[in-house]
Amino acid sequence: MHTFAHRIILAWGWRRLLLAFAAGAVGALAMPPFGALPALALSFTAAVWILDGSAADVGRLSRATLGHAALAGWFFGFGYFTAGLWWLGSAFLVEADQFAWLMPLGVLGLPAVLGLYMALAFALARMIWTPGPMRIVSLALSVTATEWLRAVLFTGFPWNEFGMALGGWLVPAQAASIVGLHGLTLLTVLICAAPATLGSGLSGRERWLPPSLALGAFALLLAFGAVRLWTGHAGVQPNVRLRIVQPNIPQDDKFRPENREAIMARYLTLSDRATSPDHPGIAGVTHLIWPESAFPFLLARDPTALAQIAQLLPKGAVLVTGAVRAGEPLPGERGRHYFNSVQVVSDEGLILDSSDKAHLVPFGEYLPFNDLLTAWGLRQFVNAPGGFEAGARRKMLAVPGLPPVAPLICYEAIFPGEARPDQGAPGVLLNLTNDAWFGVTPGPYQHMAQARLRAIEEGLPLIRAANDGVSAVVDPYGRVLGSLGLGLDGVLDASLPKPLQGTVFSRMGHLPAAGCILLLLTALTIRLRRN
Repeated sequence: MHTFAHRIILAWGWRRLLLAFAAGAVGALAMPPFGALPALALSFTAAVWILDGSAADVGRLSRATLGHAALAGWFFGFGYFTAGLWWLGSAFLVEADQFAWLMPLGVLGLPAVLGLYMALAFALARMIWTPGPMRIVSLALSVTATEWLRAVLFTGFPWNEFGMALGGWLVPAQAASIVGLHGLTLLTVLICAAPATLGSGLSGRERWLPPSLALGAFALLLAFGAVRLWTGHAGVQPNVRLRIVQPNIPQDDKFRPENREAIMARYLTLSDRATSPDHPGIAGVTHLIWPESAFPFLLARDPTALAQIAQLLPKGAVLVTGAVRAGEPLPGERGRHYFNSVQVVSDEGLILDSSDKAHLVPFGEYLPFNDLLTAWGLRQFVNAPGGFEAGARRKMLAVPGLPPVAPLICYEAIFPGEARPDQGAPGVLLNLTNDAWFGVTPGPYQHMAQARLRAIEEGLPLIRAANDGVSAVVDPYGRVLGSLGLGLDGVLDASLPKPLQGTVFSRMGHLPAAGCILLLLTALTIRLRRN
């Protein structure tokens, strides 16, 4: 192993950069649906050795050494994000005549931009690099800091944050109830980079201590998670019977007005489908759930559709559905404002409550620099006039018969610490999404795993309805109680679990993770001063 490490450390030029790219790409196998955690161990072990090669003289720090580290970090990140996000290309083929030519921007352009975060991480690590085992801490702190930045800068995009290597597995993911996703990222890098000391020519204690501590930490994570799952039992909300509809409508059909009747008929037929002798149809259902942007029309302005829903629903039942909402234009404005919303419809066909999506997808739901890019002939994927407007704030959704609902529309579910609305304490998370954009690829599985982690962080049950997989009901410990797989249409009948009284993360947010970072940074600073 020492000889192998030595070859990576001494690699230079394009050979070194290709090794960094390959190391990053291998690490993507740790993300759902593969969940190969050892792949990320190979990835970050190689990252340590690559940084060793750019830090041969730790006593000197120059622009050249920082530049070498940053360039290697960019190639590492480019490999990781290209291998982990290639499925985004599927969205460009939904309307291929308009968007296929832009596919390289999504498949390669976005990873190239995201790679800048890893370039910064490697440069920061090089600035605080120290010989011996503590360089594992240098890398972990730097990567965690830049992943945190990735979650917040430029509207944020924490998709496939490294902590999901642990967060995708139910047992170690329980630690997210304390430290959240960013804390899992810190633990993931510390554990996965630790084997690097085995090939570094260190003395016996320094060589074996980091891997031993990493194995011990991983064992503690497993023990904590196993005990939490063994002792944790969520009760069931009384008098609640959910029916989630997954219609699996092809994305290129979904928003065409001429498909209005066929799409509405599909929802109505599926909603009343018999699933077993005990579930002969919609009778007895209290809450019917349809996915994001269910209709190619404005539900609130379509009395025929509202009447059909009223006729479908049993007495006292409600429909919770995604729908486009049109706001009235302000004085002096010509056009309306359109919102990606979730709406509650009563058995009388009345819209009882609405909540608008506040965290929109750039280029998907709105076009940054709209006037400039539309002049070039570009538009967002969802063809609402002028794009969607963001909701003024994330608000709780009032649904009769349910505890207060925290709505998460589509990719709002990927942001740690943002699951709770601006006011009040929710009792359930509701994630309505449309993953049909991405076909049968890893993307929908990654989305589901991130939504499930929000349930663990917040100690709240999760109701998830997708146009195409994965629809599910998840308890506040992250256990999937029922699901509909990718590429299927059907209905899921389920009870609703009760929420927990709260978790450390739900009460303290990112403070525990920040405290861990501060402790490690203090220890690293002491070591650097000694050197």
